[in-house]
Amino acid sequence: MNENVEGPLGIVPALVRSTFLVNAVYEASAREYGLTQQQGQLLCVLMPRSYGMGELGAMLGLAKSSLTGLVDRTERNGLVQRKPDPQDSRAVRVTLTGRGAKLAREFYDETCRRVEELTSGFPEEERDTLAALLGRIVTDNKVPTVFMEPDRSR
Repeated sequence: MNENVEGPLGIVPALVRSTFLVNAVYEASAREYGLTQQQGQLLCVLMPRSYGMGELGAMLGLAKSSLTGLVDRTERNGLVQRKPDPQDSRAVRVTLTGRGAKLAREFYDETCRRVEELTSGFPEEERDTLAALLGRIVTDNKVPTVFMEPDRSR
């Protein structure tokens, strides 16, 4: 088969290949901001509020040791901090520092712009249809909110 000539993709290759594409865009954006892809995800998750370590592990799909290492590295870079959990004296909550919040917003805005650019050649109705269909997949599969809807009012 000539790999340069493809017909329409089926649902499985289309979803899998689009995942690779979005991940590549996300990773390139993170790299330009001096972050790893996982650090970028962590910052974006923490933008609306702080989280406990257990919540973060579940949202990011990371084992406790992997999450601890990620938070440690991001904390050493001055982007997040651990604070005592007011509800549980044995637990901590991870929150953005001022520097982390600024970097998170810049990274988030640029990453949104780049991902949205992937569909720049689509008419608005096709973009709306794609968003609705992907939204159903996310909702039906109870995907955690690891990336917020871009604020279009800014």
